[in-house]
Order: sequence, then C-alpha cells, then structure tokens
Amino acid sequence: MNNPDIQQLTDQELLLRFKADHNSDWIGVLFDRYALLLLGMCMKYLKNEEDARDAVQQIFLKMLADINKHEVQYFRAWIYQVTKNYCLMQLRQHHMKYKEEISDKHIGVIAAEQEDIRQHQEKDVMLENMEQAINLLNPEQRVCVQQFYLQKKSYQDIAGHTGYSLLQVKSYIQNGKRNLKLLLEKLQRANKS
Repeated sequence: MNNPDIQQLTDQELLLRFKADHNSDWIGVLFDRYALLLLGMCMKYLKNEEDARDAVQQIFLKMLADINKHEVQYFRAWIYQVTKNYCLMQLRQHHMKYKEEISDKHIGVIAAEQEDIRQHQEKDVMLENMEQAINLLNPEQRVCVQQFYLQKKSYQDIAGHTGYSLLQVKSYIQNGKRNLKLLLEKLQRANKS
C-alpha cells in the first residue's frame, strides 16, 4: 500500500477503514508511520537493539489482536501507551527472572553453608569420640597409639621412649587400632540413640 493517497489518510481514517474491511494492510500503514518512533521508545526502555526490535514486532502483533477490543480515538497516544506497557512488562519479567536467579544462587549458597556447618559438627563429634575412645584404651595401647598416630613417631622411637620391645610396640599399636575402631563404633551408636 505505497499509494500516495493512502499515505495522506489520517490515523483515524486508516483505523476506520480497517474496522470496515478488516484488511490488515491499513494497520500496516499505521504501524509503518510509527515503527521508528516505537523502536526508539523500546530502545529507551530495554537498552538493547535486538530486544527493542523483537518488542516492536510483538507490539505489532498485539496491536492487530487488540485494536478491535478498544475504541481508539488517538492512535498515536494509544500505541505509545501499548508500547510503554509492553516494555515495562518486559522489564518486570526480566527483573523477576533475575531475582529468581539470584534467589536460586542464594539458596545454593545457604545450602552449601549449612552443609559446611553440618560437616564441621560431624567432625567435632568424631574428634570428641576419638578422644574419648583413646582414653578408654589400656595404658600401653594408648601410649603407643598416641605416639605413633598423633606424634608421628616411629616404632623404634616409641620403643626407646617407653621401654617396650619393638614387637610389643607393634602389637600394642595393632591391637590399639582395632580396639579404637570398635570403641568408635560403639560411641557413634550411643550418640545416635
């Protein structure tokens, strides 16, 4: 519809012709008149050319769907309001999506922090149980286990420090380790009940 006579028609005349014959070309002429202004308006709100172009297309489709639902007196004012509302809705949706993403990340951080706290608490309980279990070992096993595992001494060093033979040190450590495991299992069961 590049007929110069059509270009001379007012917005109201184009709307009346559309309402009379439902030929979307009339709306196309109207839209062409305002497309550049709408693009500029969308750019102002959305700050992104691609989003603005998409918005203008969506607004045109919305205009086609909604034009018969409204008694439009001043097309320019009406299409500006439609455009403004569309852009504000897009910004609101983007903002909500952003808040959800932030919220999801926040939930993840909180879950990770709670997991860290839980792990620290478990380690604290395990260390308390370990200390209690070591104290329940007989004195020979306790001395040998503490020096071997906690002080990182060799069998020879432990034998030299305690006066036990090398064979006794190995036996005390081996039996102490087995008894320690049994005592820890018993303490864990006691803590759970």
